[in-house]
Amino acid sequence: MASLRTLVRLLAIGLVLFSFCEAKERLVGGSEDAWKIPVNSSDSLNQWAGKTRFKVGDFLIWKYDGKVDSVLQVTKEDYESCNTSKPIKEYKDGDTKVELDKSGPFYFISGADGHCQKGQKLVIVVMSEKHWDHPDSPTPTAPAPAPAKNSASLIKPLRDGFLFLGLASFGVAFAFF
Repeated sequence: MASLRTLVRLLAIGLVLFSFCEAKERLVGGSEDAWKIPVNSSDSLNQWAGKTRFKVGDFLIWKYDGKVDSVLQVTKEDYESCNTSKPIKEYKDGDTKVELDKSGPFYFISGADGHCQKGQKLVIVVMSEKHWDHPDSPTPTAPAPAPAKNSASLIKPLRDGFLFLGLASFGVAFAFF
């Protein structure tokens, strides 16, 4: 009976710990004043992004003056050419939050005139779900293939379900065993 009690407790703890592996909010560049023209190439936001692991469901947060700047989500081609004329999405509120809803690359540039050409741009590569279990592996250099459209929307409810199940198991384990 004691081994069953230990097993149930360990299972409950494992489920609770698993639930903490959910989405994170990432302040772009790691600071509130990072969305700006970089002073040099080592100050580039892509340096920060290359050292950060992004997962489906994570959120990017930009802080900036919405009166003088904006964030544009663009295609790879528009990123490379700094084309601001046809963004996928445009954000001007100064406190932008974008969900990374699929694996693969996301491209962002400044909407302020001339800022992208001076280096104010960012590429984020979101890991495919199969890489989530390997935190010590290097950040992928090539974009991962995009999962089916519906799979990203299934991840958050799955995690929420594990959180509920873990907390419920934890409560039962300590209440009755």
